[in-house]
Amino acid sequence: MISPLQKFYCDISSAYELVNHAMTLGLDVVWRRNAARMASATGGARWLDVCTGTGEMAVYLKRAAGQEATVLAADFSAAMLKMATSKREASGIAFILADAQHLPFADGTFDLVTTSYSTRNMDFSRGGLVKSFAEFHRILRPGGHYVSLETSQPPSRPIRCLFHLYVRLTVRPLGYIIARSSAAYTYLSQTIRSFYTAEELAAILRRAGFARVSFRRMMLGAAAIHTAVK
Repeated sequence: MISPLQKFYCDISSAYELVNHAMTLGLDVVWRRNAARMASATGGARWLDVCTGTGEMAVYLKRAAGQEATVLAADFSAAMLKMATSKREASGIAFILADAQHLPFADGTFDLVTTSYSTRNMDFSRGGLVKSFAEFHRILRPGGHYVSLETSQPPSRPIRCLFHLYVRLTVRPLGYIIARSSAAYTYLSQTIRSFYTAEELAAILRRAGFARVSFRRMMLGAAAIHTAVK
């Protein structure tokens, strides 16, 4: 039996990328590429993209890796993985059906773990995220890196208010027009507006055991790339 969140992703899988591009005016592509470049610069031979969805981040990682690293990608939605594996660019990536909090890998398996636009869709209570991040920490080797791309909260109150207004006015309507799923994108709109600041997410990563945590804001703080080391 699939969970409500798995059903949500099943319902929107075919339109997922198009809605994201429309919501962000294409900036989600730029931000993912930036995150992939930062992630690939950490080196190592085994990389894992968790909550890979339709595989966009995994594809960018594979391009950056070339023959230097093996790229694996995991997601708990079979429908999203079906979209990912259908891409010609995904050739050479190993896709795995797995939950982010219970990954089927031994301790210290990977040199790099990444996520993009997915921590909001886990249990993002502080305790829930600590549990997920601790799982990523577990499967990283000592010295391995975790890189997260996620929406964030602009530090300027006026800009934050404008950002939240934009989200309220665009996310749900675009989700309905393109994906025919008003309820799913109402949920996404709510998670974007209620997610953590970059500083708060950095503190949660430290609670999960990570060190050398840093972040880079983008688009006046509407998104952020966090990096952390085991």
